[in-house]
Order: sequence, then structure tokens, then C-alpha cells
Amino acid sequence: MNLRKWNLSHTKGLLVGLISPIICIPLVIFVMAWIQNYPFDTIWHKFGHEVVFRGKYLSISCICNLVWFYMSLNREKYNFAMGIILGTLGYLPYILYINFYYS
Repeated sequence: MNLRKWNLSHTKGLLVGLISPIICIPLVIFVMAWIQNYPFDTIWHKFGHEVVFRGKYLSISCICNLVWFYMSLNREKYNFAMGIILGTLGYLPYILYINFYYS
């Protein structure tokens, strides 16, 4: 990637890559509560107060970026797709820190 060729599509993809996992976290927690037969409030409380669960659910919620990535590749918007990848990689240091430091 050449930073001299950075354009608005990269920025839009970066913002979508950073914001969509945050929006998908309640959906991921709802699905996990349904699968494990726990109340939603219990898992939401664990997500909010226990750091280990926060890292695990955040890493699972990054999977929702695959939908945006796949759609942008099908429409040949490669700069947008690269921004989504960079947005997803923005979560990598935080997730690695939580998973290796607190585990």
C-alpha cells in the first residue's frame, strides 16, 4: 500500500472496519446467549466487567467485517476493501494484549 495514493475510499473502508465490530457486539452477545442458554444480561455483564470475555467477543465481532469485505470485492472496490482490512487490523493490538496478558 502506498500512502501517497490514499483516497476517500480507503478512509471510508477504515471507518467501516472500525465501527462495524462495535455495532455487531450486541448481536454476537445475543447469539452467544441464545446458544449457551444464558440470559442476555448475564453475558452483557461479563462483557462489560471481565476483560477476558471482552477480548473474546470483540474478536468474534470482527468477523462481521467479512461481509463488507466480500461485498466490496464483488463490486471491485479494492480501496474500500483495503480500508476494511486496515480497520480490522486496528483491533489486533488490543485483542492480542487482552488475550495474552490476562489469560
